Amino acid sequence: MLTRRAFILTTFTGALAACVTPAPPPDPKESLRRARLARLTAKTPQPPPQSSSIPTREARIALTDAQWRERLTPQQFEILREGGTELAWTGRYLKNKKPGRYHCAACNNPLFEAEHKYNSRTGWPSFTRPIHPERVLTRPDLRHDLERTEIVCAHCDGHLGHVFEDGPEPIGLRYCVNSVSLFFRPR
Repeated sequence: MLTRRAFILTTFTGALAACVTPAPPPDPKESLRRARLARLTAKTPQPPPQSSSIPTREARIALTDAQWRERLTPQQFEILREGGTELAWTGRYLKNKKPGRYHCAACNNPLFEAEHKYNSRTGWPSFTRPIHPERVLTRPDLRHDLERTEIVCAHCDGHLGHVFEDGPEPIGLRYCVNSVSLFFRPR
């Protein structure tokens, strides 16, 4: 029979062993996806392109809320400026399959090519990548008690949607975008 002291020592030793048990090794697929996301969203210093089509910090649009309200519809303001989300399966461009480009509805910055759009079956238009990594910026989004990565227009900081790591291979990313945030220009 164990004495009280031996019982406490045995219990403490067992609890200590449970605390120092090593964590399971990370999932290799998860590591690859995180590396891809970091590579695609990282700001790498590059010389500016010959055309001024990619916005620079100096070219960014900075308007007041009142000015944005004059330029945008109420629904566009709610989504682009306040980070809202349109209802799933209601977006104007969800089923659009025409060739062309998707631009920011607030500032006309070209964001996505139609050829990179695919049916993710999530209820929002989804793309595998932007036209250029510098056109769409990412930032952490912790709203609604969820840990997500928000995507915003690099030219006007308009909320576009979120990027997820469950897209098709080889890139593995899904840029999930509100139709209200976009304007489509057919070719």
